[in-house]
Amino acid sequence: MRVISLNANGIRSAARKGLFDWLPQQNADFLCLQEIKAQLSDLEGDLTFSPPGWHAHFSYAQKKGYAGVAIFAKRAPDEILDKLGAPEFDDEGRYVELRYGKLSVVSLYVPSGSAGPERQASKDRFLEFFLPVMRDWLASGRQYIVVGDWNIAHRNIDLKNWRGNQKNSGFLPHERAWLDRLLGQDKPALGWVDAYRQLYPDAEGEAYTWWSNRGQAWAKNVGWRIDYQIVTPNLRDKIKAASVWKETRFSDHAPLIMDYAL
Repeated sequence: MRVISLNANGIRSAARKGLFDWLPQQNADFLCLQEIKAQLSDLEGDLTFSPPGWHAHFSYAQKKGYAGVAIFAKRAPDEILDKLGAPEFDDEGRYVELRYGKLSVVSLYVPSGSAGPERQASKDRFLEFFLPVMRDWLASGRQYIVVGDWNIAHRNIDLKNWRGNQKNSGFLPHERAWLDRLLGQDKPALGWVDAYRQLYPDAEGEAYTWWSNRGQAWAKNVGWRIDYQIVTPNLRDKIKAASVWKETRFSDHAPLIMDYAL
């Protein structure tokens, strides 16, 4: 089973750059998008966003041109969920989950705090709210693949200029500690699994998934790894392959492609 995750930085923009022409070549079962920056009225009637053989499910932000997530799935789900129970984040379209028996595939868009203190405060509220959600999902016994833009680089090897970014959103100590709590193996850590790191624990530049549009970040590979596929421990042994697609640029992020033996 192949799962692709991409922050599209606008689904219509990514489509114009060839995303849905590229997709049929990828043998994917799921395409999970974040930051679609669209509402239903922007997409309905355009067959680009209803590709043949795919079931498309969206969670739109109430604010036009903002946030939003989507999952394109080869198989119709048993159940669709798009509310976490926190209006601040549900109104921004930050979550959609498709359920198939005991398996859940989630597209998640964690808020960015880079726009200033107000947005960082919202991001911090999301992290505080979402950790118990992840704890409950883990306790449910379901198989979860939670993919998306987490807007946090976890370790020094997850960004090129780690020394210069220790006071910047996305690499703040408390954000990194939050991922430690989520991914760590020691109690009271939750023990979720960073699927890419399970296969490539020491990969650096080839693991980056986002590059600033400023300067020559892309050309010089001054990137960040902030897009993850995070899975429940009961899927650890099912992780089979991982890659970051950099041959085509659909947005300022690159698609993260993961294969699972499911």
